[in-house]
Amino acid sequence: MDTRTDIRMWLVLAALWLPVAAVQAETLSVQDREEINRLRSAQGYSAEEVNQLLDHVAKAGEKGLPTEPLANKVKEGLAKGVEPKRIDPVLRQLVTHFESAQEVLREVGTRGVAEGNHQRSIEMMADAFSRGASADEVRELARVSQDGKQKVTQETLAAGAKSLAVMKEGRVSSKDGTALVGEGLRQGYRSSELLDLSREVKRRGAEFHDGRASLQALREQVSRGERGDRLFREDRGGSGSGDRGDHGGSSDRSGSSERGGSGGDRSGGSDRGSRPDRSGGSGHGGRDH
Repeated sequence: MDTRTDIRMWLVLAALWLPVAAVQAETLSVQDREEINRLRSAQGYSAEEVNQLLDHVAKAGEKGLPTEPLANKVKEGLAKGVEPKRIDPVLRQLVTHFESAQEVLREVGTRGVAEGNHQRSIEMMADAFSRGASADEVRELARVSQDGKQKVTQETLAAGAKSLAVMKEGRVSSKDGTALVGEGLRQGYRSSELLDLSREVKRRGAEFHDGRASLQALREQVSRGERGDRLFREDRGGSGSGDRGDHGGSSDRSGSSERGGSGGDRSGGSDRGSRPDRSGGSGHGGRDH
């Protein structure tokens, strides 16, 4: 009897411990800390003011959230001479997006979505939220992609959420965008393909909105297995991609995010949550145009 009780107790303890163990704390690197202190000193701000920002970064890291983009946001603000008290709300907002991303990724993980590159997934999902994607839309994308050709990973789902947000910026409805991105996920589109598709749809947003082009027809093409590089081939007519928006040095195009590296959005930095903020330190900056 005592043995069975001990076993049950250990099982309960293990169940409580596993979720915590699964979150690996992220720490602020020595290099980042030294650079932030150098920028602080150069701008004449007190250590106390900047330490409050570093506390936000450290607490986020303890929750398993990415610290590098947070540290970058602090460095960018200080380098521009933005006061720490103005950096603070921007940093808090970014942490909030990370927390929301982590929460929804945990949720879909219990519904069969594979983990993939967890930190990268959080960053991209947070970027999607900052651009207008919602947790309900992410849940719907996860649902419609479950019977696809390949098992969807958290990273691919995050790319899908970001792609949907970009399409919505081009005046595509949530319903139509979700259906199109969901079909891409079902057909095994890579993160880079989803993001390229969203840029093309956004660039042609007026055509879809006015009825000169059909999202339904585009979705049918995707459902037949046509890949992203063939969908708009006739429009390009051999003249290249033309006005392709913010490709910005092949950001999001490498596809290396599916190979477990830092890949995808990291090249060029134009779509990262930590990218330079042109508006004086507020928000994520750098939209797809």
